[in-house]
Amino acid sequence: MNRFTAVLLFMVAVAAIPAAGAEPFFQAELVFPPRADHNHAPGIVECPNGDLLVSWYRGSGERSADDVAVYGSRLRRRQTRWSEPFVMADTPGFPDCNTAMFVDDQERLWLFWPTIIANSWESCITNYRVSKRFTDDRPPEWDWQGVILLKPKDFERVMLSALEERLKLAGALAPEDADTGAKVERMRKLIGEKLMSRLGWQPRCKPTILPSGRILLPLYSDTYSAGIMAISDDRGATWFASQPLAGFGSIQPTVLRRDDGTLVAYMRENGPLQRIRVAESKDEGITWGPVGATELPNPGAGIDGVRMADGRWLLVYNDTTRGRNSLAVSLSDDQGRTWKWTRHLERQEKGSFHYPAMAQARDGHIHAVYSHFADAGKTMKHAAFDADWVRQGDAR
Repeated sequence: MNRFTAVLLFMVAVAAIPAAGAEPFFQAELVFPPRADHNHAPGIVECPNGDLLVSWYRGSGERSADDVAVYGSRLRRRQTRWSEPFVMADTPGFPDCNTAMFVDDQERLWLFWPTIIANSWESCITNYRVSKRFTDDRPPEWDWQGVILLKPKDFERVMLSALEERLKLAGALAPEDADTGAKVERMRKLIGEKLMSRLGWQPRCKPTILPSGRILLPLYSDTYSAGIMAISDDRGATWFASQPLAGFGSIQPTVLRRDDGTLVAYMRENGPLQRIRVAESKDEGITWGPVGATELPNPGAGIDGVRMADGRWLLVYNDTTRGRNSLAVSLSDDQGRTWKWTRHLERQEKGSFHYPAMAQARDGHIHAVYSHFADAGKTMKHAAFDADWVRQGDAR
């Protein structure tokens, strides 16, 4: 790291620290009025001019609905009303689903999403678009579009080894029956199929940019219920795959970096453990240790994380083991080893408030956007807050 970069990072960190004595900050609003159609799976970025940009997908369903497209909306700096939604990506005749975004060090906007080829998650291919012109009132003008094709590293060896470990755990919980045995054999066969291991990887959470410049784009597969990292060492010009994060139930990773360089991936749990899953990497995301479980609950719903400019970590997640009617933010001051403070963005008797995406703006405020499903319909909801608001805890 050169001296200029170090000074710049220090200035950004200082600017993101709220003034002493400032009151905890929170505000929230809907991005658009609730609708009857399906609106889901957002991403969020702060633009170079201080505006916010949100993405999500909209249509008459999900993977089975061929009219699904990716939409966006913009919130101008210091404004309170979001723009009318606009189309950001649409593959005619095919569903376009989960969105993720980031702005790189050249101030280019990147949008990632999967196109579903055969109306099944297993058939998706992840696309990306890049824009240098995305801050005016029009939809972004895209300069480049491509697909991310991956050959997962050591896939068969890592997946089969992890499968055996998972079977040992399952055997300790319940005896294997004929149906379970048949499912295991099908999985072993799938692991060895080259085509299936190269299809079906899709995004959910935003990329992580390492100090080396390496980009890690977290992806996951419903075919194997596992995660992987798409990795670029040339600013997104080319991509290659990490080893899988083979938890057989652990999907949709979000990646945070400790000061010692360790990467920690937190994952949604789709299995019986009902806890947020976790794995670590010591080599900038190429290989990953065993997938374990945290103490944080998870009902099979998406999560997201942010490393704040001052080094503290935030996780946003559904803090239940069943249902998505409670959405919490937890704060760690020891880089994920403990989560000492928790406050709720939503906690209601019914409804689904889920699939959050989160980013920190240059002024230090945290911005979260999430799918908001209630009796009135479906929309995106945006909440802005600071760490002091989280530390304050829920009102009693």
